[in-house]
Amino acid sequence: MSTEILDIGEVSKFAKLPVSTLRYYEEKGLIQSIGRRGLRRLFDVQVVERLALITLARKAHFSLEEISTMLGTDGSVHINRNKLRDKADALDQTIRQLTTLRNGLNHIAECRAPSHLECPKFRRLMRLAGKGKGDAGPKNPSINL
Repeated sequence: MSTEILDIGEVSKFAKLPVSTLRYYEEKGLIQSIGRRGLRRLFDVQVVERLALITLARKAHFSLEEISTMLGTDGSVHINRNKLRDKADALDQTIRQLTTLRNGLNHIAECRAPSHLECPKFRRLMRLAGKGKGDAGPKNPSINL
């Protein structure tokens, strides 16, 4: 990345994102092109860092709307630490739910009950799924495990 200006294909390559995603992010105001070379959008090289921040935030389950509040149109970044803590707490809860679900599935896979429906842990998982708890798992009562 020795140049100051990258075309959309180069940005796609460096950011490891499809061109369609870059166009979408531009449409949403998350990134801005600085012009065109023919039909190809041009971007300042700093867009790659901005895209890395967007990718990190997406992996942390921030919505594009939440991300847009973090990114100033002038290239600045305004991250609310309380929102980060809230997101970390939500991720901790998801991890606990997924861990419980994983442990239950492992138990059910090894359970010696003649039928899954005779396994108390399986029945408990079905009850929790029906109540909307353990959102990581299916909510359909006809779970095939």
